[in-house]
Amino acid sequence: MKSQHTLYISGFIAAALMFSSCKPKFDEKSSAGSADFSRYISVGNSLTAGYADGGLYRAGQENSYPSMIAAQMKSIGGGAFNQPLFSTDQANGSGYLKLTGFDKNGLPVTAPVTTGLAVRGIVNIPGYGNVTTYTKYSGDIDNYGVPGIKLLHITSTAYGNLNGYFERMLPGEAGTNTTAYLDFVTAKPFTFFSNWLGNNDVLGYATTGGAGDVLTDKATFAALYQSLITKLTANGAKGVCATIPDVSAIPYFNTVTPALVLATVQASNATVKAIYISAKVNANASDNTYAARAATSSDHLILTFPTSLIGSTVSSPVGNVPYGLTPYAPIENKYVLDSSEVVITRDYITSYNNTIESVAGAAGLAVADMNAYLNKIAAGGILENGMSLNAAYISGGLFSLDGVHLTPRGYAVVANEFIKAINQKYNASIPLVNTSAYGGVKFP
Repeated sequence: MKSQHTLYISGFIAAALMFSSCKPKFDEKSSAGSADFSRYISVGNSLTAGYADGGLYRAGQENSYPSMIAAQMKSIGGGAFNQPLFSTDQANGSGYLKLTGFDKNGLPVTAPVTTGLAVRGIVNIPGYGNVTTYTKYSGDIDNYGVPGIKLLHITSTAYGNLNGYFERMLPGEAGTNTTAYLDFVTAKPFTFFSNWLGNNDVLGYATTGGAGDVLTDKATFAALYQSLITKLTANGAKGVCATIPDVSAIPYFNTVTPALVLATVQASNATVKAIYISAKVNANASDNTYAARAATSSDHLILTFPTSLIGSTVSSPVGNVPYGLTPYAPIENKYVLDSSEVVITRDYITSYNNTIESVAGAAGLAVADMNAYLNKIAAGGILENGMSLNAAYISGGLFSLDGVHLTPRGYAVVANEFIKAINQKYNASIPLVNTSAYGGVKFP
């Protein structure tokens, strides 16, 4: 199928033949529509940085969706796009997971990559704790993706000391930085931006079963998002914002299921009738009451749940009992996103997305609805360039080994959703990424 850019060139040639007495000049920016891509920056978290397989490393950075978008923009006037890449001799960055094989049950076996890292050290920040730091990057930056950052953090002047991925972009040492993320990304002029902040404001709560993090207050989120867009558009820059996907739809929450765990137990002990979890008693976000009950298909065990714990002997108020097989020793809530927590996370995601669409819309920005797109993928998959892709762990082709972040092919699919939104809003004709050129999880 021909792109709008191809059709434009065809029309140009026809015009040249009709008016051979004239010598028209090709305007490289003409198909940028009403946008200017001469300096494009990307604002966001780990997804923007190219994080994959549980870590940030050079190959992942090189396959980030912003770098793919920038490459496609070059054909219509886009400029250079600089990323804070790890050096080739420290290409493994923070370290990451690699697939080494499969166990007897067909489940993947992974191992951490621990060589060629860019870890600089560990610094104790008073009042916060230990922060892993990475080799500093001092070059130009256009991809400002910072793994772990929340919208909640963008105005904090201390955050450059608390996140090693952000700290490596700043000139100061951990403990001395005072530059807020929002000020950092807007310090130099730019003409266009993509913004995918907000995922971590709900993800941390979800991945810890509500036990290790809290959801960002809805009103706080709305105020910060307005501040973010106001500053990004202050000098007339246009851009595209993305909505936040339903985190309960990702492989991290849909691979190690209660049904799978129960079936594995029943294969050796048919008398077991249920797996028990510690679950929230209701969907009231302010009520933190938990109680033991049998798990259902509406509950989600996390991908990293240590299944070897099931059936192991643990102490309880009634004596020694098998872990997870009795209400006296249920699977702890830190391993479970239960049905009530799913309702809560979806409620917050809906609120956050309403804010994103409202604020971005009022500013005249494009919106890529990643929430609707992921729901489509989770519901039945997609057909992309003849490839069948879905949200299944590893085999689906889109999600990396950590079950949260994407493969190169997944990032290519996301890049195209951004491009489609940009083209539609600004009457541009950025060519789409060839998703077939990018792979999924690497097999041993």
